[in-house]
Amino acid sequence: MKSGVKKVVLAYSGGLDTSIILKWLKNQYGCEVIAFTADIGQAEELDHLEEKARATGATKVYVEDLREEFVREYVFTAIKANAIYEGTYLLGTSIARPLIAKRQVEIAQLEGADAVAHGSTGKGNDQVRFELTYYALNPYIRVISPWREWEFKSREELIAYARENRIPVPVTKEKPYSSDRNLLHISFEGGILEDPWSEAPENMFILSVSPEKAPDRPTHIEIDFEDGVPKRIDGASLSPAALLTRLNEIGGQNGIGRVDMVENRYVGMKSRGVYETPGGTILHIAHRAMESITMDREVMHFRDSLIPKISELIYYGYWFSPEMDILRGAIEETQKKVTGTVRLKLYKGNCTVVGRKSEKSLYHGAFATFEKDTVYNQKDAEGFIRLNALRLRIRRMMRG
Repeated sequence: MKSGVKKVVLAYSGGLDTSIILKWLKNQYGCEVIAFTADIGQAEELDHLEEKARATGATKVYVEDLREEFVREYVFTAIKANAIYEGTYLLGTSIARPLIAKRQVEIAQLEGADAVAHGSTGKGNDQVRFELTYYALNPYIRVISPWREWEFKSREELIAYARENRIPVPVTKEKPYSSDRNLLHISFEGGILEDPWSEAPENMFILSVSPEKAPDRPTHIEIDFEDGVPKRIDGASLSPAALLTRLNEIGGQNGIGRVDMVENRYVGMKSRGVYETPGGTILHIAHRAMESITMDREVMHFRDSLIPKISELIYYGYWFSPEMDILRGAIEETQKKVTGTVRLKLYKGNCTVVGRKSEKSLYHGAFATFEKDTVYNQKDAEGFIRLNALRLRIRRMMRG
């Protein structure tokens, strides 16, 4: 029996790992366990969660609806930053962890708990994301990470343990991969997906149809932005969570947002992940289009230079870090005039921009036209080019 912990708040999903962890904590530490689940869009995965947690030994269960905060403060921040990790991953899992961990620390304080626990493995990114947030918000909190303590070495052993202890879990040998779902995406990894040459089975996908089975007619939608934040779809105002939910539906129906990639984990290994991010994919494309006519060139290029760093900080778990505070402030400054409407065509897995307009547009046809104009003297380009070519000419001259 381990000692020193009287009450622990567990980040509880009801899945394989956390179901076993709940009972393991009680057995190993002899402590009270409070289960906390953040509703950030897991849909039916939340059904009967409270009853299940109590049946497994939780003395108290928190199931809190954080969907609006998740989309407003976290997802939309990533969209405004155009944050995409390694050019492909839209950070669906990464962006959710700091919110869950933040609320977990708050509940621990409310309940007088002396520890928090999570179900992340010792090989993954999530352990870092959770724990960096814990320590950033409460430097004195005790953290329990069962995967770094217990005797189990594989999910197969966990499944066997669950069956021995009559703990119902959604993972079976017939469906040996894990998934993580929220309003931004659903991810799949592990098991049959660990072979990067093996194509993901079609029956695995949940949020989207395959492009081959998508409608034969394109779907057109319009998204209105205000200072970089999406506000309306086809003129209808929606809350952040409702807007993303609607885009997930539209995008999923048209086969938008599937990604199959091998990414570099923070701990140093490569990992194959399959993702569905229909609404997020649409928003990233639409937001870029909105910026294209409203954002100054040098501001855009400077912001773009920050994308790899911001994406890396989110992926690694440094949401509550001083460097992220600085970058977040810079991103907000760049978005002040990113306002207007983008029209998109969705068709069989493709999301294409077909129109954009804004009262704050920096695009003026009179300047860019190939026809006769009165605002640009083409002869001015000669001096501009010669001045910019000067160093290149000198470099060649000095070579002899």
